[in-house]
Parts: sequence; structure tokens; C-alpha cells
Amino acid sequence: MPDENEQIDAVTRGLSNREVDGRTAKVATIDQVYATDIDDLWEAVATAERIPRWFLPISGELKQGGHYQLEGNAGGTITACDKPHSYAATWEFGGMVSWITVRLTPAGEGHTRFELEHVAHVDDALWEQFGPGATGLGWEMGLWGLVNHLADPTSTPADPAAAAAWAASPRGRAYLERSSEAWAEAAIAAGDDPEAARAAARRTYEAYTAES
Repeated sequence: MPDENEQIDAVTRGLSNREVDGRTAKVATIDQVYATDIDDLWEAVATAERIPRWFLPISGELKQGGHYQLEGNAGGTITACDKPHSYAATWEFGGMVSWITVRLTPAGEGHTRFELEHVAHVDDALWEQFGPGATGLGWEMGLWGLVNHLADPTSTPADPAAAAAWAASPRGRAYLERSSEAWAEAAIAAGDDPEAARAAARRTYEAYTAES
């Protein structure tokens, strides 16, 4: 199993604002370079055969104009697809719609950069309470699953019970805590008040781990 601390340090996180439909939206980006070529990484992140091995079971038509559904999570419409470089989709969950874009770019021989951009209109009160980690930690766990899958591409579909057990373990909790702190630092770099950002990150960590 890859090392959790090395994984946290390998991830780059960013935050910015963008006008979408006449309103200011939050733009969160998360990216990592993987030791595989662009075609293999595309297969891992864009096909129904391999997505369940590191993320969640998925159904639907994974092509431009098609609708997808992640089991127990978001669904939406694939709005753009440029194999093996990028795809974009709506991210519809809990009655809210946001937007994701995945980009793959070569990063030296045998390496490829994965970048995910998530654009969302976020209620000010929710941002003040939890900050970017509210969704950022979910993507962190996704990238953790992806790095484990790429370390063993023949792995069986991800086991939600095993993932929950790992998240509740001392190693999992330490990973979530450090990841939450990293999102706080990204928020501070984007202009958020440091004390408020770190307090929001702590609340997010507690929410994910049911710690109080």
C-alpha cells in the first residue's frame, strides 16, 4: 500500500472564484502526477470497467451526451469528451448541480498528470462552517483510491466497508486530518482568514470522522 503521508504531499490543491450564470462560484482543483501513461490513466478514470476499482460503482453511458450515476452518490450528464485528454460533466447530488472537468496531460516519460476541477455555487454559511474540505476530502479519498488502484491495476472493485474501516483506523484518521489541514492552507492562500479557515477544516475533519 502506498504511504499516506507521501500521498498527501504528492497532491496539489487550489482554490479560486469564477462567475457562473451571473453568480460567483468556488473553483476547487486537485491534481497529482501518476507513474503511468495517458492511455492507461484514461482507462482508469473514464471507463465503467475500471472506475469501480478505485472509486464507486458506476452505470450509464460514459460518452458525450450520456448520463452517468455513481452508486449512492452523484449523477449527471457528460457534457464534453476529448479522449484521452479530458472530459466534463455535471455533478448532481442532493438537489444541487455543480460541474467537474477532468484533464490528463503528459508529465514526462511514463508519467501523466491528473487534474480535477470542481466548480460549485456554495452557500456562504456552508463555506464558513466547513470550507473547501467539505468536498475536498471526498476527492482526496478518491485520489487515494486511484493511487492504490494504479499500484495494483488487477485489483477487484473497491469495497465500501473496507474503505470505511480504513477511514476509521488511526492511519485513516491521520490521513483525513492532514488532508483537511492542507485544504485549509489552500483556502488561506486564496485569501480566506487563516483562523476561520483552520477552524472550518477542523469541523470538516470532525464531520468526516464523527469526532467531537
